[in-house]
Amino acid sequence: MKKVMKRTFWLFVVLCATAVGGYLLWPSVTKKLPPPTSRTNLEKPSHGLDKQKQVPVSVITRLVVAKSVRKLYAYHNDKLVRAYSVALGFSPTGHKEKEGDGKTPEGLYHIVSKNNKSRYHLSLKISYPNNDDTARARQKGVSPGGEIMIHGLMKGLSLVGSLHTLHDWTLGCVAVTNDEIEEIFRATPIGTPIEIRS
Repeated sequence: MKKVMKRTFWLFVVLCATAVGGYLLWPSVTKKLPPPTSRTNLEKPSHGLDKQKQVPVSVITRLVVAKSVRKLYAYHNDKLVRAYSVALGFSPTGHKEKEGDGKTPEGLYHIVSKNNKSRYHLSLKISYPNNDDTARARQKGVSPGGEIMIHGLMKGLSLVGSLHTLHDWTLGCVAVTNDEIEEIFRATPIGTPIEIRS
């Protein structure tokens, strides 16, 4: 028992000495580090296409969600103006078939309304279900669901920022950060087409 205590004590002493030594040497080590290169700066994640060259988006005329790469692409006419990382429904693979399945739908839709009092900061409602979705669900005897949105983060969770995209967590919606939904909300008129791809 005494041997174990002795070893533990000396291990503790060594760890403390290492920590103190590292703390004392840290300033001299950091002074020798080279300044960051431009390549390092380019590798920093940004919430849009190219943060350094971004200009405000005036009008978004088309939206495309690519589920497989978790991206929302915003276009002005044929020009890609933004690419946002997104979180999807908690079971995102495949087309939404019924209410509660956790899938983000796939197909051609459009923005039908905008909500500036959303629980998720701001939201844009997508025209799911369309006629095909409704017919398919009716054939199976289930509800197709609805209330599919592009939205931000809930009140109190905005500090999570882009980390929310590490896991698909919505009920079938497309989620972005609050800064991003503010830009999308402002620039996207009601009636804007949105294609959701697998």
